[in-house]
Amino acid sequence: MNLSRRDAIATSLGAFGAAAFTVAPAGAVGREPYAPSAQGVDGSRLPAPGRLKQSLARWCYGSIPLPDLCTSAKKIGLAGIDLLARDEWDVVRDAGLVCSMGYPYPKDRDGFIATGFNDPANHALLLGELEDAIPLAAKHGVPNVITMFGNRQGRSDQDGIANCITGLKKIAPLAEEHQVTVCVELLNSKVDHHDYQGDHTSFGAAVIDGVGSARVKLLYDIYHMQIMEGDVIRTIRANASRIAHFHTGGVPGRHELDDTQELDYRGIARAIADTGFTGFVAHEFEPSRDPLTSLAEAFATCTV
Repeated sequence: MNLSRRDAIATSLGAFGAAAFTVAPAGAVGREPYAPSAQGVDGSRLPAPGRLKQSLARWCYGSIPLPDLCTSAKKIGLAGIDLLARDEWDVVRDAGLVCSMGYPYPKDRDGFIATGFNDPANHALLLGELEDAIPLAAKHGVPNVITMFGNRQGRSDQDGIANCITGLKKIAPLAEEHQVTVCVELLNSKVDHHDYQGDHTSFGAAVIDGVGSARVKLLYDIYHMQIMEGDVIRTIRANASRIAHFHTGGVPGRHELDDTQELDYRGIARAIADTGFTGFVAHEFEPSRDPLTSLAEAFATCTV
């Protein structure tokens, strides 16, 4: 997530809709078959979906009406759409896709990234939002909801980790009951989100281990972690049990997954699949050229 994502969704959050992914119940952790079309937006044939379920981040395609984006996503071969407001779940469900990551917070709430579980003063607000969202997410087939570690504001890592564990432990039983995974996102503090505390995998891993729940996991954003620490494939392998969701993006610039950036996304996708990962890999890059062509190319790159 970055600031432009926050701005893009600010006007789209509204009342709850409903969504269902017909091939898997909410929170299903086993590998479930799915069969999206393997036809590109230009009518060309694309590779079969392969071992990874791929989705896209809605905010990166804000200029495309959601029904049209759903149609194009299905043609490309994507299985879901990420980071959807509550009133968008119906649209995606009706198109035969899944909301692969839902927002749990209401329209009038600002400061989503900075306001995290690392500050005990935020716990009542965050827990209230999640307590409201998790049962509805389960009912409507949304397997994941997102939350944040929060800005550091002078807090030590030791205190931040302890505070996150305390807060997230309180929501874990409800998430387990409804089989919805609360995903806490790792972000970079070097380029996009200055002062964000959850900016290294080791910080997130300590929190996840401390909570000790199968329904509280990391959202590992490959773009952000490449900026902060690199060593992406080894880190993914070492933390596979702690990760429930991935985001992609080219480094530098957060653009296409092509030869203009420094990561080998085909190798990364293969490494993710080799861990037995059953969640979603969501493309969260800002296209610098025709967006649907870039999306189709990213899908093909990560089809392994």
